[in-house]
Amino acid sequence: MSTTTKIDIGAAQRFIYADARLLERHRLAVLSGDAAAGRVLDALRPYRNDDGGWGHALEPDLRGPDSQVSSALSALEVLAELGTDAAPEVMRLVTETADWLASVALPDGRVPQVLPSAADHPAAPWMQPNDNGFLTFATAARLWEVRAHHPWLDAATTWCWGQLDGETPVGGYAVLFALGFLDAVPEPGRAAEAVERLRPALSDDGTIAVEGGQDDERLRPLDLSPRPGAPSRALFSEAQISAELDRLEQEQLDDGGWDFDFLHWSPGQTVEWRGIVTLGALRTLRQHGRLPQLP
Repeated sequence: MSTTTKIDIGAAQRFIYADARLLERHRLAVLSGDAAAGRVLDALRPYRNDDGGWGHALEPDLRGPDSQVSSALSALEVLAELGTDAAPEVMRLVTETADWLASVALPDGRVPQVLPSAADHPAAPWMQPNDNGFLTFATAARLWEVRAHHPWLDAATTWCWGQLDGETPVGGYAVLFALGFLDAVPEPGRAAEAVERLRPALSDDGTIAVEGGQDDERLRPLDLSPRPGAPSRALFSEAQISAELDRLEQEQLDDGGWDFDFLHWSPGQTVEWRGIVTLGALRTLRQHGRLPQLP
């Protein structure tokens, strides 16, 4: 793909410096090659709780201090991004996060989407306590990405395959997380077959509507398959991916950042998510050769 870009890289960096969390500032520095992983870990640790879980709005849609599964997922995303070779502490934190996930897992191996303690603190409307297990796909995916070895990962993987081999997951985020699992689990043949079973969930343009979301809120091909060469890419043509990359470039705003299309329900949530999605846009463009080097 082309290595030219239409985005203003300097403006994107200034947006991160002006409006993003310290965590995303250090993640940008690592992406740019200007910092070691230790700075990211230093910024990540304050979100950790004594029980081994993560909270304190690490996932911006849950503002409370208590440990939550979605916050554990956010931590695993950062740790997987760094990679286990970045620092010895990365795998220790991965393992301890898996220990915490095991402690809140239900008997069938899945983890609830939102634990009861969320009801005591500000949260997005969709973040009400419930036992929906779709975050099991995503947390298991991150553990597979770093090649973790943990008993809960075995139980979670069994649950995920049970869902995929049974009734096909429906709903935008269930499909999103299921595809993330299939991109990471080290069973390529089985994963490829399961990816094809999810194809009917997509519209002709490769998107999936988000039920209960904003008007016209949809998950797009680069949301569903963010990495080149992943098994999920079988669902999309090269033309679709190229068009989505063009679209992503064009969505940079005048302030240098990117925005998100789900509900902006609090000022803190909005500014934190914008920092996350701006960093994600830069990473996606770089992975696809649209942004070869960050200054």
